[in-house]
Amino acid sequence: MKKIASLCAFALLFLNSVYAQNYIKLNPSDTEGELVRKAASVKPTTRQLNWQKLEITGFVHFGINTFTGKEWGDGTESPTLFNPTKLDTDQWVRIAKESGIKLLILTAKHHDGFCLWPTNTTDYSIKKSPYKNGQGDILKELAESCKKYDMKIGVYLSPWDRNAKSYGSEKYNEMFRNQLKEVLTNYGKIDEVWFDGANGEGPNGKKQEYDWASYYSVIRELQPEAVIAVMGPDVRWVGTETGYGRDTEWSVVPTNNLDKNKIAEGSQQQMNIKPAGDMRRKDVGSRDVIRKAEGLVWYPAETDVSIRPGWFYHENQNSKVKSPEKLLDIYFNSVGKNGVLLLNIPPTREGLFHAIDENNLIEWKELRDSIFGTNLLFQNGDKLKKDNNRIQKKDDGEKIWTTIQENQQLVFEYSSKKPFKTNIIQLGEYIKWGQRVEKFELQILNDNKWTTVATGTTVGYKRIVTFPEVTTNHVRIVIKQSRVQPYIDKIGLYHYEGVDRLEGNTEKK
Repeated sequence: MKKIASLCAFALLFLNSVYAQNYIKLNPSDTEGELVRKAASVKPTTRQLNWQKLEITGFVHFGINTFTGKEWGDGTESPTLFNPTKLDTDQWVRIAKESGIKLLILTAKHHDGFCLWPTNTTDYSIKKSPYKNGQGDILKELAESCKKYDMKIGVYLSPWDRNAKSYGSEKYNEMFRNQLKEVLTNYGKIDEVWFDGANGEGPNGKKQEYDWASYYSVIRELQPEAVIAVMGPDVRWVGTETGYGRDTEWSVVPTNNLDKNKIAEGSQQQMNIKPAGDMRRKDVGSRDVIRKAEGLVWYPAETDVSIRPGWFYHENQNSKVKSPEKLLDIYFNSVGKNGVLLLNIPPTREGLFHAIDENNLIEWKELRDSIFGTNLLFQNGDKLKKDNNRIQKKDDGEKIWTTIQENQQLVFEYSSKKPFKTNIIQLGEYIKWGQRVEKFELQILNDNKWTTVATGTTVGYKRIVTFPEVTTNHVRIVIKQSRVQPYIDKIGLYHYEGVDRLEGNTEKK
């Protein structure tokens, strides 16, 4: 047995060193075993891993639209409209941090083209506004507040510009690169650059052919640790703006443009172009889907939603702010489905987060803390039954459970001195070494018979599943199916009285 364990440990080490990149090519001749092994070998880059660990990030939609009541300005609005009278970026960051948000992304330029920093590329910017007599710089203020409160910062820069006269020509690509250079060099460390895919007409009626590769190159040069989302190579859009992810969410997905990555496989560890393929289908990474792919890439999902019906602030939506319980349901179905939640909080015309938004955000954090503050598996002296097929490994101080051999079920059986109530299971994979779990179950022992009370497919960084409340003192968590060996680093059972009031993931959202 020791010899087998040593050989398996060597094999795992081999996988983790040789295939230390976030993409891999597939061959039409690959067997099922070779396909699965290749899928298991794809891993996140350091920036992707650090991004996933944030769990909750924040969007701040703020600009001309805040003062016109529009969602999409047309680029003809006067800069004189922009005049927040009580703007306080410290307030934004303080509230965000108190609610558990780890990064704030500012809409430094939306589709209307109005820039919230004093750019040298256009007059359509804060320089022409009455805010601080044209001497203001919202991006600078936010960057300083983020530094003060130890908050990460991101920038949203819309490639679509409905004001720029050069839009629709190569001159615009140059202008946009210069805008990127300004926001990426003058404000300290930037942790995320966010592009959407909007590409409408400019003021001259033309559409722009965006030079994405050159945009990515600027970012990689100036802010190499920043993730590029969602029209970029690091992070993809989950496909809706509801805050709800898929029940089966793979971070390892097919790509059909590895040949355009320009650098031969093995000479780099990351994709430098946006992976091409249908990333909005219900099934993005099962064995059936990846079997037809040209290659695989680590391309995790960002799940975005606004705390209000609109993305920009509208006073008539004050009664429609998402409740703490609604936000909890969204958390379960975004972060709890292997995604990162990007939650938008739009400031008012005064330049503040509204008191209703603040209250609901803080109560949402209190709900999460009350639920996940106590892992029920360890409150009553629970014991983990010994299993000869299970071993524990360590990496960077983290404890990781896996199996001795491939194609074995990984079983965690716990017995407690006292019965407890539970209706939530949380699992996590050590995704630094890949995403592998394909099926799991939670079982309880009743009358000497194991009964399954919850099931799931993918786990990824974090998976949360709710189920009808049960009372038990003997549970078994089984990883039923995995690509090669699974690596589990988070196991927990929890309880929330309001689980039956949560809406769950339905198409109506």
